[in-house]
Order: sequence, then C-alpha cells, then structure tokens
Amino acid sequence: MIPAVRMAGHTQRGQCAKRMSILDAAADVFCRQGFAAASIDEIAAVACVSRQTIYNHYREKETLFVAVVEDVMNRANAMLFSVLSTFPDSADDLEDGLTAFAVRLNKNCICNHDGKFLRKLVQTEGERYPHLFESWRQQGPGKLTTALSALLARLAHSQALAIDDFDVAARQFVALANADLQMMTLFGGTPSNEELEKAARNAVRTFLKAYGNPKAEKAGGEPQLAAILG
Repeated sequence: MIPAVRMAGHTQRGQCAKRMSILDAAADVFCRQGFAAASIDEIAAVACVSRQTIYNHYREKETLFVAVVEDVMNRANAMLFSVLSTFPDSADDLEDGLTAFAVRLNKNCICNHDGKFLRKLVQTEGERYPHLFESWRQQGPGKLTTALSALLARLAHSQALAIDDFDVAARQFVALANADLQMMTLFGGTPSNEELEKAARNAVRTFLKAYGNPKAEKAGGEPQLAAILG
C-alpha cells in the first residue's frame, strides 16, 4: 500500500506540472492571438489538458491571463537580477566589461522570449490592464534603472566615470544598449551574436564619450587602479 504522504506529494507535483503546462501554453496563445482572440479551447489543446482542467485551476480566461503575466514577470525579474550581478566592478578594461554586460542585458533580458512577450502584451493589452502593467513597469524596468544607477555610482566613486545624475545615466545606458536593435525586435526578430556585440559596443563607446572621466583616462592604468583599491 502506498503511504498517504507519498500519494499527496505525487499529486501535488502532478498538479504543479499541469499548472505550469497550462501557463506555458497560455503564454504562447496570448502572445500570438492577444487576449480577446485567444480561446480556452486552443490553450487546452496546446497544453494537452481538458477545457475543464483550465477552469478548475483558473476559473476564467482573465484570471489565467493575469497568472501568465505574473509568471513571465517573475522569470524576467529573476534573469534581470542575475545579469545585474555580472556588472563590472572595476575600471580595468571598462569598455570591454560594459560591452559584455550590455550584450548579456540585451540577450537575456530585452531580446529574449520573455522580454519580447512582455513588450508585446504592453502594446496590445496595456490599455485594458493598466494596473497590471504599471506593476510590471515598477518591478521590471523600474528596478533595472534603480539597480543600474547604484552600480554606476560605484564606478563613479572609483573615478572611472564622471556622472552627475545616476538615474539619468542608467536610463541612457539601457536606451543606448537597445538603440540599434529596436526595429528588429519590434518586428519579432532575434539578433545574432554579432549584432548583439556590435550594438553593445556602439552603445558603450557613446556612453563613455558622455560619462568617461577625463582625469581617469589621463592618469593611466596604475594610478587609476590604485584609486580603486585605495
């Protein structure tokens, strides 16, 4: 006889897997069809579950839509903070370090599936769900700007950068990093590694022209490193 605890654990895992399958299928259908045109029957077919199973978990299409957006936002935010943890922490090879960071930011947070999905939903459903997407704006792009401004402040403190307003500089860095890729991603394209590298390099060179510290550049490598370590 199978113990009740094992049966309960197996049932919970099965329900969790089924719920994730529904969310993934719904995200795919909502992304392709939009909220109004998406049907529970199509979502059920993609998820390989019955229509009633979806209603058992989410009651109605709108509840499912909110759950999908929250699930994608949670994944996107987790990836965002993972990428932020790789921000260069010293002035050594600053252009290369910032370029590599911009590549990761674009590839894993802006041009990836979740990033494109959220932008598309904001464009198509933002008016219908303003509070939902205001929450995303604050939790996603808002947190990115706040975290990035703090990281730039750290570099400025080491005299690698000369910045008066860190929030403005953070917004400009993100805008520059994505500038060469906007038209491609707007139409659903995915940039190649070469295109990501070129866009990031262009962005960082422009950013450093605006915010690079002339004193640090004139000082040379050893004094600059001494300032960082000191």
